[in-house]
Amino acid sequence: MDANTLRRAFTAFFEERGHTSVDSASLIPHHPSAPLFTNSGMMQFVPYFLGEESAPWPRATSIQKCVRLSGKHNDLGELGRTRRHLTFFEMLGNWSFGDYFKEDAIGWAWALLTEHVGFDGDRLWVTVHVDDDEAEAIWHEGVGLPLERIQRLDKENFWEMGPTGPCGPDSEIHFDCGSEWGEEGGPAGGGDDRYIEFWNLVFMSYFRHTDGTLTDLPRHNIDTGGGLERWLMLLQGVPTVFDTDAVRPLIEVAESLSGTTYGADDRSDVALRVVADHARSMAFLVGDGVVPSNEDRGYVVRSVIRRAVTRGQQLGVDRPFLGALVRRTIELLGGAYPELTSGADVVVDTIEREEHRFRQTLATGSALLDVELARGAVAGEVAFKLHDTYGFPIEVTEEMAAERGVAVDRAGFDAAMATQRARGKESRRGGEADLPVEVYRRLAERAGATEFTGREEHETKARVLEVVQAGDGHLEIFLDRTPFYAESGGQVGDTGTITTDTGRAEVLDTTYALPGLHRHVARVVEGEILEGQEAVATIDDERRQAIRRNHTGTHLLHWALRQVLGDHVKQQGSLVGPDYLRFDFSHHGPLTAEELAEVERLANGRILDNEPVRAYQTTMEHARHVARRVMSFDSERQVMHFLREETRKIIPEAF
Repeated sequence: MDANTLRRAFTAFFEERGHTSVDSASLIPHHPSAPLFTNSGMMQFVPYFLGEESAPWPRATSIQKCVRLSGKHNDLGELGRTRRHLTFFEMLGNWSFGDYFKEDAIGWAWALLTEHVGFDGDRLWVTVHVDDDEAEAIWHEGVGLPLERIQRLDKENFWEMGPTGPCGPDSEIHFDCGSEWGEEGGPAGGGDDRYIEFWNLVFMSYFRHTDGTLTDLPRHNIDTGGGLERWLMLLQGVPTVFDTDAVRPLIEVAESLSGTTYGADDRSDVALRVVADHARSMAFLVGDGVVPSNEDRGYVVRSVIRRAVTRGQQLGVDRPFLGALVRRTIELLGGAYPELTSGADVVVDTIEREEHRFRQTLATGSALLDVELARGAVAGEVAFKLHDTYGFPIEVTEEMAAERGVAVDRAGFDAAMATQRARGKESRRGGEADLPVEVYRRLAERAGATEFTGREEHETKARVLEVVQAGDGHLEIFLDRTPFYAESGGQVGDTGTITTDTGRAEVLDTTYALPGLHRHVARVVEGEILEGQEAVATIDDERRQAIRRNHTGTHLLHWALRQVLGDHVKQQGSLVGPDYLRFDFSHHGPLTAEELAEVERLANGRILDNEPVRAYQTTMEHARHVARRVMSFDSERQVMHFLREETRKIIPEAF
C-alpha cells in the first residue's frame, strides 16, 4: 500500500461511518494556547475540546500536516538516527465530539487495521491505562485480542492537553517487528525498535483542575492520532520511515546530486535522511507563509534550510541543490495538498534565495567551525559569531559538534545573545498587572467561559463574577456574559462602560485572561463595582464601527495584494484598531512604487464598486476559519452571506 492509497483508505473508512472529512489546517495554528507550529491532528479542534465552542459535526476525520521542530515536541535530536522520527509528518486521525466512545473507537480501529489496510492482527499489541478495565475488556472480549498482548501502563497511557484541562486514559497500538529488532516483552518490556507504536486512541474523559483533581467531562470525546509514514513503514516492510515511498524518492534525489550511495556509510546516511526530511519541512512551512527570518517561525524555517545546506556540504554538494529537492517534494505531495502546488514557484524561489544567501558565508563559517572542532571545544563567543556573522543557527553548530564529540559553550552563546533576545521577550501588552494565572484558572473552573454577545448586541445585561485589583489603580472585571470583543487575531479589544447600581467603570481594554475568559481592564469613574452585582456592559459603538471598517480593510488589502503580487501572498499578522490598520504579509521582496500604487487603486476601487462579495470570496481561508467559529452556520455559503451582510453594515455606500 503506497501513501496515496493509504490516505484514501483511511479517509474513506471513517467517511463511511459518518465522519466529516476535514481538510488539513495550516502549519501556523491560531488558538491562543497553541504552540509555534501545528504538531498534531487535534490542534485545529482545540476550541471544541476546551468547551469554548460547539463542534459543527459530531464526528470528524482528517489527515493533518504536522511539524515538530520546536518546544515540547521537537524531534531534531533523533532525526536520521532512529527508524521512525521525522520533523515533518502526516497525522491520521478520527474524532468524536461527545458522540461515540471507547467501544466504537476500538472496534473501528481493529477493523480498519486488520480488514481494510492489511496489518497482521497476530503481530499487534496494545497498551491501556492501569485503571482502564473497560478498554481492556473491549480489546479482549469485543475484539478478541489475547490478554497476553494487552499490557497496562501508568503515565505512558494517560494523555493530557496541559497542566490543566481535558485529559483521559489512552490506548496505544503497537506492531511487533520481530526478534531481529530487539528482545521480546511487548511494548512494556521490549525495545522501541521492535514494538513500534503507530496509533494512539485517546479517551478524553476528565478535566484536570489546578489542584490536580479530576472531574468528569460533561461529554466524553475521542481523539486519535497515527503517523502516516510509520504506518507505511510497517505496511511496506521497510526498515525506516525514510525507506517508504513517502520519503525515499527524496533520498534518491539527494544521492544523485551528491554522488553518495544510501546505505554505504552511517554518517552519510544520516545526512541524506536529514536533507530529505528537511526538504519536506521547508516546502510546507514556506508554502504556509513562513518567510525565513531571525524571529520566531521565520528563524525556525531559516534554521531548517541552513541545516540542510550544511548537510549537503558534508555530502560533497558544492552548488545550490535545495530547489531540486523541493520541486520533487511538491511532485510527491502536491496531489494530497493542492496549496503546495498552487504556490510552487514562490516556495522554490524563497528557498533558493535563502540558500544563496547562506552559501555566500558558508565556506568561511565552516572553516572557522572546523578550527574550533579541531581544538576540541567550541567557545560561546565563537558560536555566537557563527550565528551572527555567518548565519549558522546555534542548533546547526551544536549538531555538527556533537557528531565529532565536541562540546559547545551554550551558556556563553546565550549570554552573547541576551541583548538581542531581550527585544523578543518584551511583553506584548505593556502595563498589565502580573497576576498569578491561578487566579484566572480558579475563576474559569468556577464560572466557565464568558458568553460573548457582541455579534448580536452592543449592550448586554450581565453579572459581575469577580473584580481583581490590577496595577496602576486599574481593575480587572470579569462578567458572565459580555458584548466586549477581546483582543485576538490582530484586532484590538473593545472599550466602553460597565455600570451597576453602585458605580460605573470605564473599560480601557478587553483581552483574554485565559482562552475563553474575557478580562475587562477598567478604571472606576463613579462609586464602586462589586462582585455579584447585576451590570450593564456597553461598548463604544462608534469605535467598534471604526474597527470593523478597518477589519474589512485588511481583507480588501489582502485581496489586492494577491491580485498584484500573486496567490502566494499570505497574511502573517495584523493590527486592527479604530484609527489605522497594519497588515503583515509574506513576499520575497519589497514592493515597488508601481506595485504599491496598483494595490491602493484596487483596494480603494473594490470599496467603491458594487462587488464587495467578490472581494470576500478571495479570502476563503478566512471564511473557513469563521465557519468553524460561528456555530450557528451549517455551510460556507451561510458564512459568505454573513460576511456580505457585515459588509453592508460597515460600508453601506458599497451597495
